[in-house]
Amino acid sequence: MTDSTPGAAEPTAASDALFAVERVKAVDPAVARAKRDVPEPPPLDKHGPARVIALCNQKGGVGKTTSAINLGAALAELGRRVLLVDFDPQGALSVGLGVQPHQLERTSYNLLMERGVSIDEVRRKTAVPGIDLLPSNIDLSAAEIQLVTEVGREQTLARALAPVLPEYDFVLIDCQPSLGLLTVNALTASQGVIIPLECEFFSLRGVALLIDTIGKVQDRLNPQLQLDGILATMYDGRTLHGREVFQRVLDAFGDKVYDTVITRTVRFPETTVAGEPITSWAPSSAGAKAYRHLAREVIARS
Repeated sequence: MTDSTPGAAEPTAASDALFAVERVKAVDPAVARAKRDVPEPPPLDKHGPARVIALCNQKGGVGKTTSAINLGAALAELGRRVLLVDFDPQGALSVGLGVQPHQLERTSYNLLMERGVSIDEVRRKTAVPGIDLLPSNIDLSAAEIQLVTEVGREQTLARALAPVLPEYDFVLIDCQPSLGLLTVNALTASQGVIIPLECEFFSLRGVALLIDTIGKVQDRLNPQLQLDGILATMYDGRTLHGREVFQRVLDAFGDKVYDTVITRTVRFPETTVAGEPITSWAPSSAGAKAYRHLAREVIARS
């Protein structure tokens, strides 16, 4: 026996549309998007010259330092020699690799501002095989002011790095969260830029300004510079907001968005305390697997 109540037997067009909207919202674009095949990179029979990549975003707390450390470690696992450059006066990259910035006698500041200091006096081995570090501390904040009066101020970092580029396959520069002179130095020294982007609306708003800055550096200082990719970080596909922001990023940047998505996990703060990458701290974790996949993508795009 059927229900004779008007409208009960058949769903209305409005309810069909509502269900359709809910189904669209339920789709996770990070999972649903078509993925590209990323081959396993071949072993190297020699090293260098390095591809220099700046990890840059003027908004803080979006995963720049975490990505620099763990991408570097994943590249080293694939047999690449990596130099990590801590170019943030907060020294978070140095701390994340077990170095105490306040105990350092020479840092990237001395390399930039003191003519007699060579890069060999500043760089140091890390506990991660295949990774060297140019450390930083709060002294670097003074360079932002002192460089203003220097001739060729935007190329200072590029000149400092030039002697060691033949020794490495990748140089990753962890930029400070601003678009000041230090960041311009990093962009001028680089061939590529990776933008770690937290999947949150306010992070999205600032990307246009960063893209504009990259374009100005291309035009005026470094024609070789290009946007390598956008890396979605701190992603939570369970939230509508996260999915919407990620979809907006895909709509705006298309293939420039890496297939790799870095999800939120408590493992990353643990690695900072431990002073080592997630690839060695929690090698079977989802975060470690994600950065290994990102390393293959970075090599494939280089």
